[in-house]
Amino acid sequence: MALIRFGTGGVPHSAAKRTTEAGLERLRELGLDHMEVEFVRGVKMKIDKAREIGKLAGELGITLTAHGPYYINLNSPDEDKREASVIRILDTARAGYAMGARSITFHAAYYGDDDPEEVYVRVRDYLHEVLKIMKKEGIEIDIRPETTGKLNQFGTLDEIIRLSSELPGILPCVDFAHIHARYGGKFNSYDEFVGILRKIERALGRSALENLHMHVSGIDYGDKGEINHLNLEESDFRYRELLKALRDMEVSGYAVCESPNLEEDAQLLKRTYEKLRSL
Repeated sequence: MALIRFGTGGVPHSAAKRTTEAGLERLRELGLDHMEVEFVRGVKMKIDKAREIGKLAGELGITLTAHGPYYINLNSPDEDKREASVIRILDTARAGYAMGARSITFHAAYYGDDDPEEVYVRVRDYLHEVLKIMKKEGIEIDIRPETTGKLNQFGTLDEIIRLSSELPGILPCVDFAHIHARYGGKFNSYDEFVGILRKIERALGRSALENLHMHVSGIDYGDKGEINHLNLEESDFRYRELLKALRDMEVSGYAVCESPNLEEDAQLLKRTYEKLRSL
């Protein structure tokens, strides 16, 4: 039976302390079962610490993913910054693997003034390098570039699917709110959500929907795409229709809530999904 695990992007606001350990404990109390560990300001967690986090998560029945630093840009005009981006992805993968995370995600690049096809090739080549180093080090974890919400960011759904088709070890992280924002309010109905899922299935196989890494939140957007995340009930994002599509397409995986209120919307998503499954 299809199963989606719901959780937060980072430590819940109501956790007793701003630590990953306290966040995991609080998620269990809230009835949630997933956390995306946020390395967005840099990967500062030591490997031994990551192993401890993974052990605690396992004891609590909470699955993990990880989000890489915001400073990643595989298309930077500065070669040093591109190489530093590769290191940041690898450091995220190393920490994620040590904690037993299912996958890592990150925003891969900005287009700058370059042709999108040139950017695609550059991102693909750098990710191929990442995968080779991971294989050499024995790191086994899914690398999932995220669909992005701003027009100047690399990361359309088609680009992420294409990367996943060409590079074994790469899979999508589908941020449904980002897709909605990037296209000015489209991709916000049951049929459109089903269309996204079917596109992934056609390109990558049924297994891609049986292990899907998702981000969900409310979102504000304008002519250039994403402006900022919003709470679900304060946005126009039709999360109920998304959850119906996920149910009907028998999607399994993990849904990470990135709304400003984090755990409240994560609980809302889980309650709504479970109610839909009971109908």
